[in-house]
Amino acid sequence: MSVTLRILCVLGSAITFAVIAKRIKKAKVRIDDSLFWIVFSFGLLVIAVFPDIPRFLATLFGFQATSNFVFLAVIMLLLLREFSNTMKISMLNERLNELAQEQALQAKEEEDGDGPHAKR
Repeated sequence: MSVTLRILCVLGSAITFAVIAKRIKKAKVRIDDSLFWIVFSFGLLVIAVFPDIPRFLATLFGFQATSNFVFLAVIMLLLLREFSNTMKISMLNERLNELAQEQALQAKEEEDGDGPHAKR
């Protein structure tokens, strides 16, 4: 792995960690959601400090350049995270629709005076 890529990995790791730490401190992100990014930044740091690990894996999987393996691994990891986020968003949208429908039914019952929350 080239020195330039190693420096980029260290910088990427440091920036990712700093941004996540700042967001956690300001309560802008939940700690369980930030765990992925902390592990991600640590992984980048390990790759930069110990270049023999990605070099071995690149050779094992038949990559001609270690950098190709590192980029593919990062892209695959981020795609998995994106898929996970898409699943969470879909579930949240479904729950939001259910809550909106329940709220509309309650409002209709109150308006008609039939429901348990009817105004008397």
